[in-house]
Amino acid sequence: MILFVSGRTDIVAFYSKWFLKRYQEGFVDVRNPFYPKQISRIYFEDVDAILFCTKNPIPILNHLKSIDKPILFHVTLTPYLKEIEPNVPPKGKIIEAIKQLSSIVGIENLYIRYDPIFLSEQYNISYHKKAFDHMCSLLNGFVKNIIISFIDDYQNVRKNNSILKIRNFKAEDYQEIGLSFCESAQKNGMTVQTCFEKNNLTQYGFVKGECLSKTCAYQLTGKTYKKWNARKCGCVEMVDIGVYNSCKHFCKYCYANYDENLVMSNFSQHNSNSSLLIGDLKQDDVIKRRK
Repeated sequence: MILFVSGRTDIVAFYSKWFLKRYQEGFVDVRNPFYPKQISRIYFEDVDAILFCTKNPIPILNHLKSIDKPILFHVTLTPYLKEIEPNVPPKGKIIEAIKQLSSIVGIENLYIRYDPIFLSEQYNISYHKKAFDHMCSLLNGFVKNIIISFIDDYQNVRKNNSILKIRNFKAEDYQEIGLSFCESAQKNGMTVQTCFEKNNLTQYGFVKGECLSKTCAYQLTGKTYKKWNARKCGCVEMVDIGVYNSCKHFCKYCYANYDENLVMSNFSQHNSNSSLLIGDLKQDDVIKRRK
């Protein structure tokens, strides 16, 4: 299996100590969010590769060489300020961490996510074009692959729209982004793609692809995997070990957080010695090995 760490929360940024301990002990437990008494136990001997997804790779950088599994990294790097991303570290620090990461895992195994793109009076088309071009120039030689996406109508987005102040995309917006982003990527030796977007921008030079395609997974592991039917996006099937409402970045556009009070409650229940990310095992939990 391929382990996803994680789409539900930023384990690397906030729970690296826990993850590394789980790796050392050889297994991790995941509580079923729909049937809480059901626990999936995942042994790392059954894991073929790990996809880390984070806004802040710094906490795990010095420990990656202790992980003897193929590693793929997705680092989200966006141009938004603190009112949108309150607890994301300064972007200059993340840029430097990405450069270090590239030398550790290899440029082919590192993807940057400029994700999600939304438009407002402040974060307009011109702002995004300049920010994306600057990002590409800073990462020239360290990154080859960039994935973008457009903001979706999540519960948290609607709740925070007084802060986000989103305006709808027009057809010409997609065209302008497509042409500009493609030019910036190409002149810096990069490709740019979407994943599971209605507007995939291939007519402007974007690559057609997935976040983790069957081809990429095979190159990483030498194995073939089924497509992730639960998401219908074309990516291969992965196992996410995260927990919703447990990320303290508090990004106002986040799909995985919708209750900041619950985030703090969950975070207070985190025990770095537990086999679970949040809370501890209970006597009546039913544990089954997941293969």
